[in-house]
Amino acid sequence: MSVCTIETPLGIAKIVGDTNGIISISILNSNEQVSNVIPEELKDCIYQLRSYFQGEREQFSLKLNPEGTKFQKRVWNELQTIPFGKTISYLELSKQLGDVKAIRAVANANGKNPLWIIVPCHRVIGSNGSLTGYAGGLHRKQWLLDHESPYKQQSLF
Repeated sequence: MSVCTIETPLGIAKIVGDTNGIISISILNSNEQVSNVIPEELKDCIYQLRSYFQGEREQFSLKLNPEGTKFQKRVWNELQTIPFGKTISYLELSKQLGDVKAIRAVANANGKNPLWIIVPCHRVIGSNGSLTGYAGGLHRKQWLLDHESPYKQQSLF
C-alpha cells in the first residue's frame, strides 16, 4: 500500500492506494509535510486532482478500490453520476437508489465516503438548498461547489 500527501487549495490531502486502485483520499486538518516522493501507483491520481483544482478537469478516470459495505459502495457509485457543477438533495439521491425511506442510510454512507472529491459527496445538499454536514468542513464544501459552479463571481476591479 502506498501513501503520499499533497498540497491542495483546501489543505493537505492524503492519498492511499495500490495497484488495485485508490483506496482513500482525505483532507487533513494538520500541517503534515507534503511528500517528496510520489509512489508510481498514485501519480495519475495526483495529476488528475491537480488538473481539477486548476479548473482543467471535470471528471476523473481512476481505478478506485474503496473499502466499505455493499450498500455504501452502491451510494458511492451513484454519487459519481452527479454531473460537475450540479447538486442534488439527499432525498433525490435516495430516490435514484430506489428507496426514498433510505434517506438516513444514504446520508450516512455519503458521510463515510473515503474518496474526497473523486466521489463527489460535496454535491449533495439539503432538500431546502442548505449545505449540510461535510467531513472536510462546510467551508471546504462551499469552496468546492463554488469551484464547480458555472456562475463565477465577476470582479468589480
